Amino acid sequence: MKKIVIINGHPNKESLNSAFAISYKKGAEKAGAEVKEIVVASLNFNPNLQFGYQKRTELEPDLIDAWDKIKWADHLVWIHPVWWGGLPAIMKGFIDRVFLPGFAFQYRENSILWDKLLKGKTAHIITTLDQPSWYYWLAYGRPSVNQLKKSTLEFCGIKPVKVSYYGIVKNSTDAKRLRWVLEVEKMGRQQK
Repeated sequence: MKKIVIINGHPNKESLNSAFAISYKKGAEKAGAEVKEIVVASLNFNPNLQFGYQKRTELEPDLIDAWDKIKWADHLVWIHPVWWGGLPAIMKGFIDRVFLPGFAFQYRENSILWDKLLKGKTAHIITTLDQPSWYYWLAYGRPSVNQLKKSTLEFCGIKPVKVSYYGIVKNSTDAKRLRWVLEVEKMGRQQK
């Protein structure tokens, strides 16, 4: 049985991203997967990595619980909007606070190399845009994908990382959004 954690990084619990999280979970559970959720907006934590890596900032109970879910999972599903080309601030703060040395990766002493502590896990990024995905790639180089996929997940050993884009959200009809939600449910059934 596949173990999946869905990480919803949208600060609004009434968003299309939240509908995607519900839909993916429904599909994955229908396919027999065990699913846990992390709704970043519901967590009680300080998103500021106050001392950087010089001094450990103790993890709040919600972050310890989130970390336990990430360690438990085989597959991580990240759902978030693209704002200003990147991740919402609360999601970036979550990553800063949870994906720490000794947890997600470990620098080697006297070396530029590091150990990837999350090897064996896979991921899927499902993201919403207010521009065509081809334009986001061509004009801006997909900065949110580079940050989350390459500089975070793959840096920590998570591979492969699939990416699905949904947009243009601001001009979408209810019918189109429903099609997207059903598509995401199908992804959940396929556990991708």
